[in-house]
Amino acid sequence: MESSSSSKGHAPETVPEDPEAGLIEDMEEERRNFFKIIAAFKYYRHSSMAELKRKECFLETLPAAHQQMLTSYREHLQNQRRCVEVNAQVIKQIIQDANCLFQNADHNIEPELQPADGLKLRYQDFQKVQITLKQIFRDWSEQGKLERDQCYSPIVQEITAFFNPAKYDLTKVKILVPGAGLGRLIYELACQGFYCEGNEFSLFMLIASNFVLNRCVVANQCTIYPWVHQVVNNLSQQNQLVPVSFPDVSPTKFPPKGTMNMVAGDFLQVYRDEDYWECIATCFFIDCANNIIEFIEVIKKILKPGGIWVNLGPLLYHFSDVPQEGSIEPTYEDLLEIIRSLGFIILKNETNIVTTYSQNPTSMHQSHYNSIYLVCQKPNN
Repeated sequence: MESSSSSKGHAPETVPEDPEAGLIEDMEEERRNFFKIIAAFKYYRHSSMAELKRKECFLETLPAAHQQMLTSYREHLQNQRRCVEVNAQVIKQIIQDANCLFQNADHNIEPELQPADGLKLRYQDFQKVQITLKQIFRDWSEQGKLERDQCYSPIVQEITAFFNPAKYDLTKVKILVPGAGLGRLIYELACQGFYCEGNEFSLFMLIASNFVLNRCVVANQCTIYPWVHQVVNNLSQQNQLVPVSFPDVSPTKFPPKGTMNMVAGDFLQVYRDEDYWECIATCFFIDCANNIIEFIEVIKKILKPGGIWVNLGPLLYHFSDVPQEGSIEPTYEDLLEIIRSLGFIILKNETNIVTTYSQNPTSMHQSHYNSIYLVCQKPNN
């Protein structure tokens, strides 16, 4: 709020906010953010090649004897260049109609050598492009099936067991998947016959999921090299150069018998309708909140009485080490007390569920989460 000038002794007159001005400002911010993500995608090739060039320049400074020993390594750098080129061509396809997806038809997103003027890209923005490639491996490749079996299969089995087709019309069972990523979990649930909606905040994920869900018309349509940027803990050069084809199944060629759709936006802002969803499924999601209690309160509010919330994942608490970001990090024991205090009935409570996340199977460094698996029910009125 702004206040106008006033003479001494008189209360200042409040000037009402202009709703239209606020809307325009929000749209402009959304537009800038959209451009930034597109620029990060477009700049992938340039930034990756610059990094390889830096390595080659360092190689040239080494003693001649050392360079001779690293002949194979020099050839490996050239192979990495070829992999980056392949990735860049797939990325070009991924962003090709992103402007139409977000109704930014006037946006020019033709590939450029460098980001648009005024866009300050950070190293994290380039990392997110690399993360997107790894997420494709996890969600939509044959090699990622083990991770999906660990994380998605228990959720799908739980939901299909609870909503027995003999008792329910599955087309009328509405399931929400916040943090849907590239959309594989919503696809699997919709294949069972449910109405399933995914919600995702990240434009990186939304743009890539649009490509896989709507433009991959055959299985294994594209090939990427998701591990080409993983330069450490490789037993052999080939570990870095493993090709991954996707999608393992084409959602357009084999559409689900149920309904699925994806909604962009902040979970806390988008979902406010009380008693609407029969089920909410969260996988590696609830620890993405600054305040995890807000997430749980919204889940409770929007679930129908008798509906269930199925959760699987760790408690990584993404904002715990981010400067200038507030964060609370309750332990799982604390979390269970919070969930009970909000009125949920805990139907299942399991720990030590071994899960991995976008991990190179051939890397010397292997890690996993001992995740929590939780099924909660909102009491009937």
